[in-house]
Amino acid sequence: MADRDGLIWLDGEMVPWREAKTHVLTHTLHYGLGCFEGVRAYSTEKGAAIFRLEDHTNRLFRSAHILNMTMPFSKDELNAAQTAAVRENNLDEAYLRPMVFLG
Repeated sequence: MADRDGLIWLDGEMVPWREAKTHVLTHTLHYGLGCFEGVRAYSTEKGAAIFRLEDHTNRLFRSAHILNMTMPFSKDELNAAQTAAVRENNLDEAYLRPMVFLG
């Protein structure tokens, strides 16, 4: 995959990387209210494996709760989205950055 190609999961759907946009007046950009996780996927004999996916997703939900942010997707949906991002981009290894922000 060339740099800046591929797909990104944004607002519940896979979109081409070049079409994933956030407005310059997004609340989080101006006030810094948001949370994120850093999740690794490693190459294994059975294909890419996301390390401790459920733990990372649970922590993301806890962080959003602390910030009083409503999560628009379930944990299962976020886990499926992260798995799909790795699979649909044909990645053997990856660093995922799930983010929750106000916009």
